Amino acid sequence: MNNMGKVEKMVQSAPNGIITAAQLTKAGLHRGYLHDFVESGELYRFGRGLYVQSSAWEDDFYLLQRKYSRGIYSHDTALYLLGYSDRTPARYTMTFPKGYNALSLKQEDLIVKRVIPENYDFGIIEIQSPSSNPICVYDLERTLCDILRGSGSDIQIVGAAMKRYAASKDKDIHKLMQYAERLRVKPKVLRYMEILL
Repeated sequence: MNNMGKVEKMVQSAPNGIITAAQLTKAGLHRGYLHDFVESGELYRFGRGLYVQSSAWEDDFYLLQRKYSRGIYSHDTALYLLGYSDRTPARYTMTFPKGYNALSLKQEDLIVKRVIPENYDFGIIEIQSPSSNPICVYDLERTLCDILRGSGSDIQIVGAAMKRYAASKDKDIHKLMQYAERLRVKPKVLRYMEILL
């Protein structure tokens, strides 16, 4: 089998219809072959080194996270993904560590949040996107603290999410208070909890 045939086989068997230039390099093949597939319309370039089969079902959540691996879904988007909001976000919100600066981020229709590196890592969990692909999102307690801390979240969404959390049998008030202390939103969280509990 020639190199073009090997690449074609890789493209056709690509999980989720996604293939990267790094995969070709690892297989000892020149990444330039991918451009031939783009020219023929079989693939399109989603981001630097990231290609998607034209016939694949596009999972925006998964693709954006593959493109920006340091981005964690947060705020209203995390509430939606965790099932605590019925509103599909018009623009997705992702949180990045301060100092992370991908030039293409400015061209995306994303709401970008930045946090100090010490507050970036905690509360990250992996869940399934609506299309059943693995994505990273902040857990519910972290998300509630984030939306109470910042601005831009609809007060009705925040109130409904807090009410639903307070009524949930899976709530972890201890973890919520730890996060609230760390993110300096304890007074706001306590105010909500006093009203709801």
